[in-house]
This record gives sequence, C-alpha cells and structure tokens, in this order.
Amino acid sequence: MNDTLPPCPECQSAYSYAMGALLVCPECGHEWAPDAPSDDTDGVRDAVGNLLADGDTVTVIKDLELKGSSGVIKVGTKVRGIRLVDGDHDIDCKIPGVGQIGLKSQFVKKVTD
Repeated sequence: MNDTLPPCPECQSAYSYAMGALLVCPECGHEWAPDAPSDDTDGVRDAVGNLLADGDTVTVIKDLELKGSSGVIKVGTKVRGIRLVDGDHDIDCKIPGVGQIGLKSQFVKKVTD
C-alpha cells in the first residue's frame, strides 16, 4: 500500500502492491507490468490477453448462467463470428441453442484455427 504505485488499470483500486517484477491488485487479482501501457485504445483483449477482432472464433472459459432463465452456457462452448461492440458486454454473438447474446471478453479465450 505504497502511495507511489499506480492504481489497478482494471478496477482502479489504490491498494496495488509489487510482487517481483509485476504489480498486483488484491481486490480483483489483476497483474500487470509497471511499464506496460495502460491505455484502453489498443482494442479488446480476451481472458489471456489475446487481441480480439470482428469475425474471430472464441471459446467460453467458465460456465455462464443466463439471466432470466435457468439455462447455462457451458465451458468450452465455441462461438464463431463474434462482433466487437462498445459497452459493458464488449462481444455480440450468436450461440447455437441460445440465440443472440452479449458476452464480456474476460470470459472468453480466442481460438486459433
């Protein structure tokens, strides 16, 4: 809890601390290099840091419960032809058996064909 360390770029928590060569946020668990660029203009990234683009194929990395129903999108579900949008959910896509849905990029991983 040093005043000279920058806040977390993910959740803006002021409680970041140094662990080796990385800075760590105890609130959200985000790790980043102190000299890494912190601007969000470089695009949408998946859960492991891969840059996403329109038309990419991704897989879901954890079970996601659907609000308003008892349905679940299972881990490993492959989603083809995503579309990036601005807002809370940064991916619009169509999932077979579910329909049109918005996903957060933190819950998907890019598939390299």
